[in-house]
Amino acid sequence: MTRDEIDTPVQPGIGAEEHEPRVTGITPFRVLFPIGLALFVTFWTWALFFADKTAVNKIDDESWGARAEQICEPVRLEVRLLDLQRSADLDVRADLVVQSTDMMSRMLDEVEAVRPSDAKGQAIVPDWIADYRTLLDDRYAYADRLRQGIDGPFTETAVRNVPITERIETFAADNGMPSCRPPRNGVLN
Repeated sequence: MTRDEIDTPVQPGIGAEEHEPRVTGITPFRVLFPIGLALFVTFWTWALFFADKTAVNKIDDESWGARAEQICEPVRLEVRLLDLQRSADLDVRADLVVQSTDMMSRMLDEVEAVRPSDAKGQAIVPDWIADYRTLLDDRYAYADRLRQGIDGPFTETAVRNVPITERIETFAADNGMPSCRPPRNGVLN
């Protein structure tokens, strides 16, 4: 480059690109991004270090859950044994569903006979029992459909778009009662 080329001012539109002036000052991005970042960091700090991690369904009376588990465990094993008697015959399947549902109904009666000692347990256990009774009614209705010759899938009630077995299982898991979960899969659903 020669000295004349260096000292010659660049004229807009003649061989030089026009540059946009740099915008300075307050823009929506410059305001909202730091606020959003601060909210994000605050939420995750609270969620990881300060939020209560106790399960919503967890009751304080652990002896109630232990007692329920002792009641449910032998029934769960008996229901599994019934499932080994599976048959393609709809009447036999209906009988097995009714027999297993009767066993679970007696199990639930025994679990319900003793109430939890804590206030939260006294408030939410009746809801769990009611959900379980609804499921048992669904099972009896399924057996009736089988007896009518309708070989369709087992359908269950949903509560707030959540299958009732999922609600029952969550409560059982949160309270150390895995054997109190309803059967899944197999002839006896």
